[in-house]
Amino acid sequence: MSSVRDLPPLEIGYRGTRLAGVDEVGRGPLVGSVVAAAVILDPARPIAGLSDSKQLSARRREALDAEIRSRALAFAVAEASAAEIDELNIYHATHLAMRRAIDALSVAPEYLLVDGNRLPGHHVPGQAVVKGDARHPAIAAASILAKVARDADMVTLDARYPDYGFARHKGYPTREHLAALERLGALPEHRRSFGPVRRQLALF
Repeated sequence: MSSVRDLPPLEIGYRGTRLAGVDEVGRGPLVGSVVAAAVILDPARPIAGLSDSKQLSARRREALDAEIRSRALAFAVAEASAAEIDELNIYHATHLAMRRAIDALSVAPEYLLVDGNRLPGHHVPGQAVVKGDARHPAIAAASILAKVARDADMVTLDARYPDYGFARHKGYPTREHLAALERLGALPEHRRSFGPVRRQLALF
């Protein structure tokens, strides 16, 4: 499996200041929305320590989340619901959430840097960047905002349904989550098109 070091240097076809980094969190979980964020960083107010959100502790992510919201030129967080994921599939729902985040920016971006290998079909030009959250600070900032927002959603869901353990596994198909799904059944927030949920629903 390739690492960031194995990839060619990132060359960006844009030299202005209205570059938006875009990333998502939540493609793999069995429950809840997929969350995307878009961030235009301010070159005059750099933020130290921006990195792939998965490599940061929860406390560090939350501190950076506050700093990004304070220092960025613009930021937005958006989502596509579990129902939209079931209707569109996770790939198209992810791109829908990304487009919503881009459209919600208070400063119109001129160029997009999107984590992954596909652009989300927005009219603003840009490029897809494999492992982008570890290669560009604007994408890293977007990954942090999306991760903090989705984790907060899971904590809220955990308060409503404490027997499922959402605050711990964040909706991913862990052994704990699968056992709770089998024991307690699917919730309205579960993604019905995902295999483990679909199989559980077929039993009833």
